[in-house]
Amino acid sequence: MILQVSDSELELMKIVWASGGSALYAQIMEELGKAGRDWQKNTVITLLSRLVEKGLLKTSKLGRRNRYTALVSEGDYQAAQTQTLLNKLYAGDARGLVSTLIQRELLSPEDYEELKKFWQKGEEE
Repeated sequence: MILQVSDSELELMKIVWASGGSALYAQIMEELGKAGRDWQKNTVITLLSRLVEKGLLKTSKLGRRNRYTALVSEGDYQAAQTQTLLNKLYAGDARGLVSTLIQRELLSPEDYEELKKFWQKGEEE
């Protein structure tokens, strides 16, 4: 089971995933700066430590520097969070989720057609 993470923790995970699944602390700070995040060093270290405790990251030393490596892929995390959302809001009924997306126009007709092609391609394989 993949644990929930805060928005700030997720932002750090996205940086690690975007870096090929592994990033040095300095790289993480650089990416936060590029995104306009002016987080303090202690804040980032605390958030990274929480992600290690939750089993989403592992840390290793590279000389005096810390390398953070994702233990969960972005796809696996997304799938787990989608399943949690589906269970929590729709009692596991994916049709309810899709229905809401269509009714609230969160899924465009173009998106729908693309998904339909994706579905048909999967059935052919």
